[in-house]
This record gives sequence, C-alpha cells and structure tokens, in this order.
Amino acid sequence: MALLNQTLCLLLLCAVAGLLGRIRRLPVPLPLIQILAGIVAALLGFHVALDPALFMVLFLPPLLFSDAFRMPLREFSQLKVSIFSLAFGVVLISTVLCGYAVHWILPALSLPICFTLAAALSPTDTIAVSSLLSGRKLPARLIHILSGEALFNDASGLVCFRVASVAAMTGVFSYRQALWAFALLSLGGVAIGVAMALAAAWAERMIVRLGLDEAPLQITTMTLLPFGIYIAADSLHCSGILATVAGCMTLKLSGVLHEAPTVTRLQGGVIWDLIGYLFNALIFVLLGLQMPALLSQGLDLAHHSGATGLALAGLVCAVFAIMLVVRFAGIWLTVLERVIGERLRGRRAIVPSLGASLLLTVAGVRGAVTLAAVLSLPMAGDAGDAFPARGLLIVVAAGVIVVSLLVASVTLPLLARMIPSPADDPIQREEERARAALLRTALRVLRKEQAGIVPAAGGKADELRLEIVARLMQLYQNRLDQTGEDAAAAPSIRVTALRRERLELALRLTLLRAQRHELKVLHAAQYINDESEWAMQQELDVEESLLRRRSRRLPHEVPASAGAEAPPVTGPVTMPVTDGMIG
Repeated sequence: MALLNQTLCLLLLCAVAGLLGRIRRLPVPLPLIQILAGIVAALLGFHVALDPALFMVLFLPPLLFSDAFRMPLREFSQLKVSIFSLAFGVVLISTVLCGYAVHWILPALSLPICFTLAAALSPTDTIAVSSLLSGRKLPARLIHILSGEALFNDASGLVCFRVASVAAMTGVFSYRQALWAFALLSLGGVAIGVAMALAAAWAERMIVRLGLDEAPLQITTMTLLPFGIYIAADSLHCSGILATVAGCMTLKLSGVLHEAPTVTRLQGGVIWDLIGYLFNALIFVLLGLQMPALLSQGLDLAHHSGATGLALAGLVCAVFAIMLVVRFAGIWLTVLERVIGERLRGRRAIVPSLGASLLLTVAGVRGAVTLAAVLSLPMAGDAGDAFPARGLLIVVAAGVIVVSLLVASVTLPLLARMIPSPADDPIQREEERARAALLRTALRVLRKEQAGIVPAAGGKADELRLEIVARLMQLYQNRLDQTGEDAAAAPSIRVTALRRERLELALRLTLLRAQRHELKVLHAAQYINDESEWAMQQELDVEESLLRRRSRRLPHEVPASAGAEAPPVTGPVTMPVTDGMIG
C-alpha cells in the first residue's frame, strides 16, 4: 500500500508541475518547475529514495528507445562525425582533463576518484535543453547534434564511470586497460542490441504473416523490447544504453515499425508519448525530492571538514566552470578536425558561429543520470568498503546539476537570440515537395480511372463514378495548387487555393463543433446510449485531429509576387464563428 501511495503522489506532483508549466506568465522552464515541486514535497515530509539500479533499468531504456526512434537516420548519417566526436571524444577528453583539474583543486583525492566524478558529470540531459529551447526556432543541424550527442554520451560517460570507479576501489589504474574495457563494453552493447533487434523484427514479421497481429499485443511487445535489450546487455557486463540505442536504430532500418498496421502505429504513438511525458516528469520530480537531503548532507560534510558552506558552493562552481571550459574547447577541437578533413577532400566546411558554439557548450546540462551514477557508488556495508569520498562526490555532482540547470535557463534563451533563425526551413520545404509528389500520384491515378469510364446509356453507376472522380480531382488539384509546387499553376491561382483551403478548414472545424454539441444533446436525451456516443465521438476526434494537422501544415505566408489582384496571404483566414481555431 505504501508503494501505491508513493506512486500516486509522484504522479500527482507531475500533474501539478505540468499545469504550472502551462502558465505562460511563469518565466520558469518546466524541468525547474518539476524539480521545485519535488523540493517542496520533500520539505513537506514526502520522501522517496532514489534507487540507482532501479532508476537505470526503469527510466533509461524506454526514453532512449523513444529518442533514438525520433532521431532522423539521414541527418544522423550526415552529422555522425560531429555527434560521435562530442559523445565519445569530448566525453573522454572531459573525463581526463576535468579529473586532473579536480585533483589539482583537491589533491587529497586520488586521480581515479577525480576521474570518477568527471565521468559521472559527462552525460548531458537533452530533455531539459529541449524544454528550455521550446518555442524557439533554431537551425535543425544544432538540434540534431544535441539530440544525437545525448543518445550516446550517457553510454560513454557511464562506461568511463564504471572503469574509473573500479580503479578507485582497487587502487590500480591503467590507460591501456581503461581504453580496452571501454571498447569492449561499447562494442559488446552494440552487438547485443543489433542482434536482439533483428530477432525481434523477424518475430514481428512472423506474427503478422500468421495473422496473429493485434494492436495491444504488438504495442506491449515493443514496449517491453527496450527493457529486454538493456537487461540482456547489462547482465553480460556490456553497455545497456548503447544496446538500446543500437537496437532501436536497427529496428528503424529493418522497416518493421513502418510495416505495422495503421491502428498499431496510431495507438502506439499515443502510448509512447504518454510514457515519454510521465517518465521525463518523474525524473525531474525525483531529482527535486533528493535535493533537501543532499543539501543537508553537504552542509554536514563542510562542517565536519572544517570548511564553510560557501567554500563548498565555490567548489561546485569551480567544477562546473571547468566542465564548461573543457566542453567549449572540445567542441572547437571537433570543428577543427572537421574543417581539416573537409579541406583535404576539397570541400567547404561549415564553421559554427560563436553563438552556436556557446549554445552547444551551455546546453551540456547535467541531469538525473549523473545523480544516479554517483548514488550507485558503494556505501559502507555494500559487500565491502565504502567508496572513498562518496559523500563529497554526491554533493558536488548534485550541486553541478542545479547550477547547470540555472545557468542554462538564463543563458540559453539569450544565446538562441544570437543565432539567426533560418529564413527557409529545409525540412518543411522537402515535406511540401513530397506532399506535392503524393498529390500528383493521386491525380494520375484519378485521370487513369476517369479515362477508363465509358458512360453507357442510362448507366447511373458510371455517371456516379464520373461525378466522384471529378470531385476528387478538383479536391486534389486545389491541394496541389496551394503547395506552390505545381509549375503550371499561376501565383494568383495558388493564393486563391490557399485561401479556399483555410476557409474550408475553418468551416469544417465549426461544423465539428456543432456536431459535438448535437451529439451531447442526443446523448442527454437518451436517443443514443453511451457506447454509440463514444464511438461517434471518436470519429469526430479523428476528423478534427486530421483537420488541425492540415491547418498547422499550411504555409504561413505567400509571396507578394502573386499579383495585384491577389494580395499576399500572411496569416490564417478566420471566420467570426471560428475565432482562434485556425493558425
């Protein structure tokens, strides 16, 4: 019963923090609100201990699987050098240089202990960065680099952490052995993830071929798959994180996820969105719940060592500053490496601006993975001796997490303004071209259908088919005109088609609103029962979601070159009865 009460309270905290995050006048990013909610709950007496092993197994597999699925493979292939340089090269450099810097500040700590702290601080939290930058239009290249880095630096950082912590406990450290262990853990994890994903893809196709596929069953299987991959790799002493990421990307390449039935994809998308939202919120709430105890532990540690709380805060800020400087230097080393490589190939390299480099640097926010890593260090009585300076490492890591979040929440919006917004979104442009190609295909099929109809005398069926084909051809031609991709369409025709599309969407949404009201009236008058009302409500929901998606995809602006008789359309066409429904 206690576990149930704790779970319900955690979900309630997530919901309250989510509601506060929706208040636009509150200039605080959602991760900080969730952390504050956890802090307030802890101060009111609600305590939930963070089990590091449970945290890694419960939260990381589904979130990594979801993030890997959303990572576009084409952009990942194009940016793989930058992503792997940041996720592996910068992590290794940061672990070594920051470890030496911490050892210089605190010479009483051995190098392996300092390397352990630096490795725990190397993973970044892209979830917090995404929340801080939400609503700001940044170059897609930056977003993809940050997302790709976060997929892999958890793995590289935790592998470094495992190697360094073992060296700190045994007192034996060798760079050669550390690099060998790093390669073995990483490659082993990738191999396990690829093998299990291929086996899952084969099993999924066999289930479909035998006619045993069912949406709830397939969704359940795919939800359990990342946990199975992670646990299998971890039990074989390999990187479960790399195994999960590699497994998801292998599934994407196999095409089995896109071959799933439509119902499975629709329902699965909703469930994975819910998992992502809840798990991300729970991570930050749990992080906040640990903060009061960690602060008290830090003050006690400073008191017993004869230092002050201010000195401890200075140590945290110094470590954070070192991490920033090393990350900035690592980013520019990556840029220099790419520039030299491109010039040797005779191609022009893209050099990021100072604002973009600073944004990538500050975006290295630390999160719950860092805290879970240091909390996993053995305590006294955990089948052996306690990890040396465990309390100090936990306090410093927690302080760096808080400082990095605060600094990022203040500086990231300012740095985002330094980066010019792309005037033309290439992703949107390629979507418009692809949409136009689909519409041309539909028109080609309709013309072929129209040519094959020969109206016979009194053939009502053929006349009806001709009428339907003509109506559909007009509908698809209007949509093709409004995409601006039909070379034969005059600008004025495209503007008129766009306005017609906006007006049609506004009117259809108004009709949906009226239908919903009438459905409620019929249900209240008991003309239909609950089952019928729910089924018809779902039909209206699906139709509305499609209409709203179409409205979001409409161009926001049409060039003024369309002519004097057709002035530019620069915003949504609204109707008095549909105020605020399109745009």
